[in-house]
This record gives sequence, structure tokens and C-alpha cells, in this order.
Amino acid sequence: MITENENVFLWPIRIYYEDTDSGGVVYYANYLKFMERARTEWLRAEGFEQDELIAKENVIFAVRSVQADYLSPARFNEKLVISTKVIKKGKASITVEQVVKRDKDVLCKATIKIACLSADDFKPAIMPENLYNKIV
Repeated sequence: MITENENVFLWPIRIYYEDTDSGGVVYYANYLKFMERARTEWLRAEGFEQDELIAKENVIFAVRSVQADYLSPARFNEKLVISTKVIKKGKASITVEQVVKRDKDVLCKATIKIACLSADDFKPAIMPENLYNKIV
């Protein structure tokens, strides 16, 4: 868990054999898994556990849309860094930009809109005020 500055959260990962396809490169859907983990760790670093948000605030987060660009492959055993930056926030959603890099090379980047939903009925819900005020 590394923070570059107040607005960008960095999360390091390593590519395991299970992350790769028969060609020896990271399977494209796994980039979304890496980004999901980075967002979870970002929330955790901000002091919010998702299971506690369900129990205490009755809210969950769900991906509403993803626009991803795959630019270069990652391979087994490489070290990557996933950055997470909030680019827009509303009362019931946030949009983040996530970038997967190997050193300075951008491998994949995505814009992801995440909805805040009621844990009871999965309908849009207002984000808890303490979370809304904490995220940039």
C-alpha cells in the first residue's frame, strides 16, 4: 500500500502463473480483478472496510460501467503497480481512473463508474457522509 500523493493511491502486485493465459500473458479479464483489489485496498487505506459498510451503513458498491484500454501485455512474475484516482464523485456514485503500469509503461487503463447501493434491495443509495467527505 503506497500513496503517491493525496489524490492517487498506488497498489503493487505481482503476476502469478494463474493470472496468465496459454500464451503466457495476463488474461485480459484479470486486469479488472487487479483493479478491484486496488480499489478495495484504497478504501481500506482510507479507513473503510466493505463488510463494515454493509453492517453499519447498509450500503454496497457495484461496478456500473467500465471503459478499458489494453495497451501492452504483462507476463508471469512481473511486478506491476495499479493506481486509483477519483475523477468524479456524486452522492450515489464515484468514477475512478485506474492505470496498470510496469515501471513507466502503461499496460492497461480504465475508467470505472461505481454505484453506491442499498444492501437490502440493490437500489441506488446516498453514500455515507463520512465516506463521501473522505474521498477526493
